[in-house]
Amino acid sequence: MIAIIDYDAGNLLNVEKAFRFLGREAVVTDDGGLILAADRVVLPGVGAFGDCMASLRAKGLTGVIEKVIENKTPFLGICLGMQLLFEGSEESPGAAGLGILKGKIRRIPDRGLKIPHMGWNDIDCRGRLFEGLERPYVYFVHSYCLDAADKGIVSARAEYGVTIEAAVETQNVFAAQFHPEKSGDAGLKMLTNFAAMKREDFLCTQSA
Repeated sequence: MIAIIDYDAGNLLNVEKAFRFLGREAVVTDDGGLILAADRVVLPGVGAFGDCMASLRAKGLTGVIEKVIENKTPFLGICLGMQLLFEGSEESPGAAGLGILKGKIRRIPDRGLKIPHMGWNDIDCRGRLFEGLERPYVYFVHSYCLDAADKGIVSARAEYGVTIEAAVETQNVFAAQFHPEKSGDAGLKMLTNFAAMKREDFLCTQSA
């Protein structure tokens, strides 16, 4: 079962529908026990960084997310769900992120292109989430982007006046700034790849 974390952010049902279209059991929930028992966990989201972090804390879900990742359960952050994994964001000064990954979220620099970055963009990608894909076009809606402390975890980049760090991958943690559930066949392929991952794969990697 795939648990989609419900913390009153937008876009949760679209993610659920995408997995159900693929024939996967998925549930939107804020039940910590159910999330911890899931085979895979997704943290989607649309909204303001600080407000969504406050909602996660109010629901007691920050520790649940940390435990999910510690347990090596495959974990996917989408859009704001990717940003929340990091230490903080210029969108909400003073609001700490989950800090599971090192880095900050910064406003996209003005290079004469429209902000927010909204629409289709190809990405240069690598890693397990993108198996079977080569420079796919994906759908973005964002005004802020990642500046990862460890560039080695960046698994996809896009060009939009500047280089956008569009996805990350480290052990059982995967995250995308764009929306796979809105990215057509390429996005469905990514979700298929994620849904095929198993906790045991990452336990073996850890012990190797």
